[in-house]
Amino acid sequence: MSSSTCPAAGGGARSPKSVIQIWLSGGPSQIDMWDPKPNMPTEIRGPFNAISTAVPGVAVCELMPRQAALMDKLAIIRSMDAGGSNHWPVTFQSTSRKANRDRGDYPSTGSIAARFRGPNQPNMPAFVGLPAGTSYPIWYDIYGSGYLGSDYEPVDGARVAGRFSMPNGITVPRLQDRERLRREFDRFKSRHDNSQQFERHDRHTRAALDFVLGGNAERAFDVEQEPAVVRDLYGRDSLGASALLARRLVEAGITYVVLSDRLGSWDHHGDEIPQKGIDKGLRHMLPRTDHVIATLLEDLDQRGLLESTLVLVMGEFGRAPVMTKTAGRDHWLQVMSLLVAGGGIRGGQVIGATDRRGGEIAERPLGPGDLAATIFKHLGIDSSEHWIDPAGRPRPLVEEGIPIRELF
Repeated sequence: MSSSTCPAAGGGARSPKSVIQIWLSGGPSQIDMWDPKPNMPTEIRGPFNAISTAVPGVAVCELMPRQAALMDKLAIIRSMDAGGSNHWPVTFQSTSRKANRDRGDYPSTGSIAARFRGPNQPNMPAFVGLPAGTSYPIWYDIYGSGYLGSDYEPVDGARVAGRFSMPNGITVPRLQDRERLRREFDRFKSRHDNSQQFERHDRHTRAALDFVLGGNAERAFDVEQEPAVVRDLYGRDSLGASALLARRLVEAGITYVVLSDRLGSWDHHGDEIPQKGIDKGLRHMLPRTDHVIATLLEDLDQRGLLESTLVLVMGEFGRAPVMTKTAGRDHWLQVMSLLVAGGGIRGGQVIGATDRRGGEIAERPLGPGDLAATIFKHLGIDSSEHWIDPAGRPRPLVEEGIPIRELF
């Protein structure tokens, strides 16, 4: 069990602050979602029409009517530079454009939150990942702690549900007796072994015991405790269930949640691949995703959690402005769009702009560091703080970037 389950530096009496990051794995198309180009030729504008929103002058794809209705509460960023990104989530889930999953270096924003803020409630994880089921390792879509160390890796929410309860025949008093016995052995051992490894093991064991005895984690991860009407409202597919679980987790005191639906499902190169092209791939996906995003935001709002929960919807890069011969769009690193809501941000606005084709940044270029600094500002984490790399060098939490001023 990661020590991100324990209160980290920065704990204490604070107002709860959380982040839910919805990861659209594969690279969602900016032109076919949040940055439509209705006046361009078909090969650029794509198969869908644009619709007006609750904010005059702002348009989105016709397949996202619920986001359109909530636009006064949302901010669309249309000028995020995805240069250097690839299909790994490292660039836009980490603190630096220089991050590299294969080197396992820069930590994710979730791991920084675990280290420098900790959970909002004791004996709860600080950072939870909800990957696309259990068929793939969590790091396929959810980036971890890098050089920050294993203490701050995300808890794999797809694999822990139902595992916090005690085995049959083990009662709380019996478990507590065993814990007292274990502590006696540990005190004996600690007189002979002061290694960091032993201390970490001891801390992890205490955290796991607190999980079981408290029962809070078991309840938080149990979506079946929700009324059937709420589960039906979100939808009982993987995206709806994950979004509902994310709400339950932040409500229970978890600081940072990253959820992914299906690995690579937004990688719409063309009709020759399983994900299909833009029309065949998005015509059913976009309404479903629109419904889940809107349902999550409205649910958080009704529960008084939206003001304290920053919600981000994004992928790893954008899609090419000109469609392929097989009705898809290829990877596009020059620019991507993303959605921001909650967390006290100023809604009803578009930040940045692309050129007439939607392929180049025309106004207000932003990068991964600006996004990370924005997340840290919301969480009350000082971006000038440092983490220490394996060579003992201090590294700033954000090397290039400042909070996006329009959001605050």
